[in-house]
Amino acid sequence: MIILAATPIGNLGDASRRLIEVLENAEIVAAEDTRTTAHLLRALQIENRPRLIALHDHNEKHKAAELAALAADQDIVVVSDAGMPAVSDPGYGLVAEAVAQGVTVTAIPGPSAVLMALAISGLPTDRFTFEGFLPRKPGDRRTALKKLATEQRTMIFFESAARLTSSLTDMGTAFGETRRIAVCRELTKFYEEVRRGTASELVEWAANGVKGEIVVVVEGAAPVAISAEDAVAQVQSLVESGMRLKEACAEVAAATGLSSRDLYQQALAARKQ
Repeated sequence: MIILAATPIGNLGDASRRLIEVLENAEIVAAEDTRTTAHLLRALQIENRPRLIALHDHNEKHKAAELAALAADQDIVVVSDAGMPAVSDPGYGLVAEAVAQGVTVTAIPGPSAVLMALAISGLPTDRFTFEGFLPRKPGDRRTALKKLATEQRTMIFFESAARLTSSLTDMGTAFGETRRIAVCRELTKFYEEVRRGTASELVEWAANGVKGEIVVVVEGAAPVAISAEDAVAQVQSLVESGMRLKEACAEVAAATGLSSRDLYQQALAARKQ
């Protein structure tokens, strides 16, 4: 089978007993960076020296079929440099191929920068969306943030220290200056830090220079108060501009908090009048 194994995101004390047991008995480990994994084995005082196979963004596409076929006869442990494989890290392509080949896939749960940042952010945790890394190019980043301006769920982003100030500035433009944001830095490590505030407040802090691994948690947009009739009118306007009815309903529903299905039925009924 394929075993996705979550590894510490900073503090080695977060390595689970199951993770250590699996690594102590593993014959093959597919690793995002074999050097990092070799260091982890030594740091956890694991004497086993499994065969390490590189599985990263640049080779996963052609490596997946080979590894999935190999996993039909023996277990393959998959690790990324930190956290859960396949979550903004290599692994998805291998899992998809393993499923296609009928190979069993399981996981050893463990540390997650996404869930830890969400939990300690002080922002709503009942509904959230993980957006990964924002685009590097400023224009693409602003376009991506503009599309998320009406997202009502709490949003979680990964970001590099070098681009943090620019991304926070663009978030202020896209989301407005009243939106609450938490920047979580170096989670589980000695210099762990959480800064909370508006985009402009955090830009002022980040401008002095920030180091380490960064997770940004952003409050979702407030629901827009609108009547059902006005919402249907918005749907009809989008359809008249060339958008498909289903897509128009989804867009208006995302912006207003209304049910996309109800909007669809009401828009159909309006057509018959």
